[in-house]
Amino acid sequence: MILMAIVGLMAAMPLQAQHYQDSRYYNPRTGRLDYRGGSRPSTVRQRPGYLDAYFAFRIGPTFTTVTSDDPYLDGSSMKTGLNAGVAAGFGLSYRAPLYLETGLYYTQKGGKGKIDGSRFTYNLDYMEVPLVLKYKHYVDNAFSVEPFIGGYVACGVGGNIKDFGQREAYKSFSDSPYTFQRFDGGLRLGCGLRYDMLYADVTYDLGLANVSHNAFDDARNSALMLNFGVEF
Repeated sequence: MILMAIVGLMAAMPLQAQHYQDSRYYNPRTGRLDYRGGSRPSTVRQRPGYLDAYFAFRIGPTFTTVTSDDPYLDGSSMKTGLNAGVAAGFGLSYRAPLYLETGLYYTQKGGKGKIDGSRFTYNLDYMEVPLVLKYKHYVDNAFSVEPFIGGYVACGVGGNIKDFGQREAYKSFSDSPYTFQRFDGGLRLGCGLRYDMLYADVTYDLGLANVSHNAFDDARNSALMLNFGVEF
């Protein structure tokens, strides 16, 4: 699915470049967008055009926990994983650099814990779709600071629970009360930095959905992610 999304991204790049140059913020003198309101150079196009859009590829590490009232599901010790995917952002206003961003990510979450001295590792692999509102503050024509806030939904696609005491492994998502529900969702916030085509951000996911099968014992994901990539 990620490879198909990358192919779609590459196919859309020429179209996005045209939209970029038709933006009212496009400055033909610098070849970039210029959002500096009152000090906007007279060479910046003022005619209405397409709202700006961008496409991106991102990858980076995750630092995750899964906290639960049930000791058999509590993985409150941090584990590391991988986050990789593609993103797209679409301008919401001609007057301000405000964007709605979404995407498709493969994200490894989970945690580590102990039960009666036996060590457990919970590996939860998800396909995630975030939806965030992002504001791009342009420090200059090449560098921008980009805070964002929103949410995400996710579907478990794999992973296992490893019992190191018994040297056994189980599927993370099943109907067993000692495994996890497949669907997750929660809040997402963070801040990105972009220099020309290079991008990096810090993202925090706070799970709001109970991923435990037991309605009386909550289990919730949380994740801190560092993403690096390129934007077009």
